[in-house]
This record gives sequence, C-alpha cells and structure tokens, in this order.
Amino acid sequence: MTIHLTFLCVPGGDATRDPLLGDTPLSERSLRMAAAAGPALPPHRLAVRAPSIRCSQIADALGLVAVSEPALRDLDLGRWCGRTVDDIAAAEPDGFTSWLTDPDAAPHGGESVRQLCRRTADWLSTVAPETGHTVAITEAAVIRAALIHALAAPARAFWHLAVPPLSAVSLTRQGGCWDIRLASGTPREGQRWLLSRSSGAGTSAAGHLGGWKRSNSSRETIFAAARRL
Repeated sequence: MTIHLTFLCVPGGDATRDPLLGDTPLSERSLRMAAAAGPALPPHRLAVRAPSIRCSQIADALGLVAVSEPALRDLDLGRWCGRTVDDIAAAEPDGFTSWLTDPDAAPHGGESVRQLCRRTADWLSTVAPETGHTVAITEAAVIRAALIHALAAPARAFWHLAVPPLSAVSLTRQGGCWDIRLASGTPREGQRWLLSRSSGAGTSAAGHLGGWKRSNSSRETIFAAARRL
C-alpha cells in the first residue's frame, strides 16, 4: 500500500525568513499568490490544515474544505511568540543560538525542535494508506520536521532545510521507505538537493536545501554559525 502526502507551506512565521514570529493574518498579496498556486496541487481525496489563522486563510483562498489537524500546528515558541527575530537575537543571543544549534533546547519555554519532530513523526505514522492522496496546508517548521523523519536525518539538520513560502513538497511511502519530491519547479543557482533513502527503480526524490537569501541583520551571524554545525 502507498501513502501520498503533499505539504503546502504557508507564508509567514519562519525564523529563517520572517521578522515576526507567531501566527498573523496574511496580506492580500500572499492570498492572491496562494490562489494562483492552486492549480499546481495534485488531485486529492482529503485536505487537512494546521489550526492557525494563516493556514485557514490559505485553505479558503484555494477553495479547499480542509480539516483542522492539531498535530500539524506550528512549533510552540512560548514567550517568543509575537516578537521579532532581531529583537530576540539581540536580547537573548545565547538562548537564540542554542535554539538554532541544539534540537533539545527550548529557551522560549515552548517546544523544542526535537519535540516538534517527534510530534510530526507520530502524525505521519497515523496516516492510513487507504486515505488516498492528502494535501496538508501547514507551517515551514512542520514540513522541515516531516522531511527529517522521511530522510531519517538527525534533528540537528532541521535548520538546514529551506522550505520556501507556498512551495509544495510531496512525500510518498511505499515498501517501508519515503520518497520526497518537490511538486514543481527546478533548483535555482546555488541551491542544493538531498536525496531520499529510497533507491527503488523508477523513483526520484529530493529535499530542498539551502540557497535562500536573507536580509543583512544582527541575526545573520547566528544563522550562519548554525548552518555550519
């Protein structure tokens, strides 16, 4: 039996890209872009979404009746929620660095990266093959955690996985292994690809790594150090 999942990444709330952490309503521009991304989604029998404002907005923009799934909620950032990344990096540099380099660290009092990875892996284990193709609208952090599980990668690789806004990543499980494929698009110059563990004939899969641009700010040195670990 085969499990087919397509994750669609919502814009916003990603520490590698966005200045403000936490759940916030999306702009009209983001919603228009989301609606335009709809035709790229594969046919599916079920749609689920994280229980956030922005995931609900994206589902509506796509015209999807998506079931709210608590297990797909974003990484719990505790007291950091609603603060800017630059503010956190400046006010709590040691805590911020530990968060980016130690998957067991939770200096914000919320959820560690490893806890998120375990939660996501637990949800993946509940997806039944007979469910059919499922579309999951969720956060970049959750998609990173799903890739960590599918690739059997260490949790320390979490921040090395770039998941662009409105990108679609397909996971297929067959014969005990996961294959990973970007639903559309090709890598731009400077991007790297990480192959899945599956080596079955006729399959190809990739996890998208690196190659994204960020503004020059006080947190750049911290992110660069984290990626070298």
